[in-house]
Amino acid sequence: MLRKWTFRAVMAYLLFGLAIYVYLFYLAGNAIPAQFKGTSVDPATFLNSRELMLSEEYSKIRNLLFFISTPYEWLFYFLVLIFGISKGFENWAKNTSKYHGIQTAVYLFLLSLLSFIVTFPLSYISYRFSKAYNISTQSFSLWMKDEVIGFWVNFIEMFIIVAVLYWLMKKFKKRWWIPAWLLSIPFMVFMMFIQPVVIDPLYNDFYPLKNKELETKILALADKANIPAEHVYEVNMSEKTNSLNAYVTGIGSNARIVLWDTTLDRLNEKEILFIMAHEMGHYVEKHIYFGIAGYIILTGVGLWLTSIIINRMVRKRGNELKVTGVSNLSSFPLFLLITSILLFAASPFTNWVSRYEETRADRYGIAMTQDKKAAVQTFQDLTKSGLSQVDPPILVKIFRYDHPTMLDRIMMVERFKE
Repeated sequence: MLRKWTFRAVMAYLLFGLAIYVYLFYLAGNAIPAQFKGTSVDPATFLNSRELMLSEEYSKIRNLLFFISTPYEWLFYFLVLIFGISKGFENWAKNTSKYHGIQTAVYLFLLSLLSFIVTFPLSYISYRFSKAYNISTQSFSLWMKDEVIGFWVNFIEMFIIVAVLYWLMKKFKKRWWIPAWLLSIPFMVFMMFIQPVVIDPLYNDFYPLKNKELETKILALADKANIPAEHVYEVNMSEKTNSLNAYVTGIGSNARIVLWDTTLDRLNEKEILFIMAHEMGHYVEKHIYFGIAGYIILTGVGLWLTSIIINRMVRKRGNELKVTGVSNLSSFPLFLLITSILLFAASPFTNWVSRYEETRADRYGIAMTQDKKAAVQTFQDLTKSGLSQVDPPILVKIFRYDHPTMLDRIMMVERFKE
């Protein structure tokens, strides 16, 4: 039985990977629709022949890695269960200490370390390709530093979540998902509050924008939009990437407007002001609050479905999965497997909502700056810096794109009426 389940799982993963490879490299078309040839959306008008070739190659590789990485994690969780590895880690943790907190920490460390080792090859391949295509500028040592920091940050967050979650599972046998859902709300708000000032600085250095003349113009836009911003921050991303970006993060007094130094170095002032107006559009449109509301709803539905599925799986397949009870730590890979599948299944909807909000922010940015030329140039420069596809395959757009495609964004600008 064990061999049969393992063979089927591995074969399913390999066949899926082969199907995705064929789709991305042979079936999905690369050309933009004929009616857009020669327009501002045609990559041939703002990329040279080498950049066109590299963008197609890199996009296909990056999309392939995206589609095979998530099922790879599913396969890992499944094999950890059926081979009794999770059960073995639980027994090891129980023999370490009589205290549940220490047991949870030991179990999670063993599982996290194994997960880090098993998924490391795909992470390294992704890093090497981004380096080869001149997207990443990180040295291997700096990249590994970020990987190690990420491991410990994820471990601490996961320890808090798992310790509380499995305590609730023991206390509330059937309705554990309700208090778990209610507690997830203040935890999420807390994480959003500390993200800009505690977690982000672990990876990069943040400092006030050096160009004070530009900061004055950005803050003038913020004042025009009734945004109570006092500072704009820049972050030294040039030591890690050639990509461009800017964002607003955090909530309350810890909210920050952040510009990557690559954006400051490679875009002109008008383009930067358009990007800032776009980010302010998210604030004015209250997207952060819609995002919080959406998170609360999806988390509640997700935990409810997970509770139903995990109970049924343990009841019917507990022996094969080496899990004797839902509240046992050994069931955690099953919990991760179910939630990961549910999140992937929900991604077309969440990506669609995100694309809608990004379009609204784009429209706000154009309306505020009244500079369609700068908006088009910005999107063309973003395409060039990230070697992005202007018009990606439909499956890539549905499952991967939380922003509109560059084709959609540029055409929206061209058709926009002030």
